[in-house]
Amino acid sequence: MVNVAVIGAGFMGRTHVTAYKAMPNAKVTAVCDLNEKQGKDLAEFAGCDWYNDGESMLNTADIDVVDICLPTFLHEQYVLLAAGHKKHVICEKPVTLSLESLDRMIAATKAAGVQFAVGQVVRFWPEYVRAKEMVEAGELGTIKYARASRLSEHPAWSEWYRRAENSGGGLFDLHLHDIDYLCYLFGKVKQVYAVGRKNSVGCWNHVATSLTFENGMEATAEGILEMPSGFPFTTELNVVGDKKAYCYHMGAGANLENIAAASRSTTVYGNGKAETLAIDPYDAYQKELEDFIGHIEAGTPITVITPADVRHVLSVIVAIRESLETQKTVTVS
Repeated sequence: MVNVAVIGAGFMGRTHVTAYKAMPNAKVTAVCDLNEKQGKDLAEFAGCDWYNDGESMLNTADIDVVDICLPTFLHEQYVLLAAGHKKHVICEKPVTLSLESLDRMIAATKAAGVQFAVGQVVRFWPEYVRAKEMVEAGELGTIKYARASRLSEHPAWSEWYRRAENSGGGLFDLHLHDIDYLCYLFGKVKQVYAVGRKNSVGCWNHVATSLTFENGMEATAEGILEMPSGFPFTTELNVVGDKKAYCYHMGAGANLENIAAASRSTTVYGNGKAETLAIDPYDAYQKELEDFIGHIEAGTPITVITPADVRHVLSVIVAIRESLETQKTVTVS
């Protein structure tokens, strides 16, 4: 049994606790949040103690893994705290807003001899998993092009989210998902060119990026975090081969709060036919945590998304930001 402490009792913290409760090899043994009501409510739901201080929790509770579901600007502080106590760490995305900050986290967890994962969950999303399987099996033929899109009205969770210095805005928090998946599909990015628009407080919340990969593949990604009020959270993936095209569309409630009611469809086109695929809409967050906890339990290194993968994706996001600001093509370092 792997004992987990969840730091952050908001929407994502509750999502993670719900997943752990359904897993036979994980148990939430502590919840930490400064908000007493929110923290106690989630701790009661988890069946564990509530703490309002991370240091106290780490010194008191029986913990193997620290799961960080805090606002982005607090991630580094708590990753370093967990590593200092030699606890394995999984942290929600975006892990941080700078490569320097990420390098400190990677170095600290490596020095502590603990595993470090980041919840870039689209790699576990069922329709995206199926697309990768079909690409790798050659079912679509030679891939010619791919496009990924993610559109949302602005989340109303908290005011911290609206400030670029705290959340990174749509570029880091929303667009990153599709950039991450395209890297998962095609490998390292060589260069990017992006166009977009900042909002009044400096967040790049409208972004369209053209990516050229080291293997010669080209793809585009679109992310908008300021769709008009009432617009459903919408994602699309189109992967086009010389034999077939894989096309996925999801329209969910605002900000994914009611994912179970989402409209999801996956169609493969080719040979003059359109085939609708039946894909199990399992909980990708639970699948992501099952993968991580399974590696912790077995003592094996994580494979689906490694710290090196996370660093490359962040370097691509940083390059996209530079391209947006300079209106030039930027080579990914």
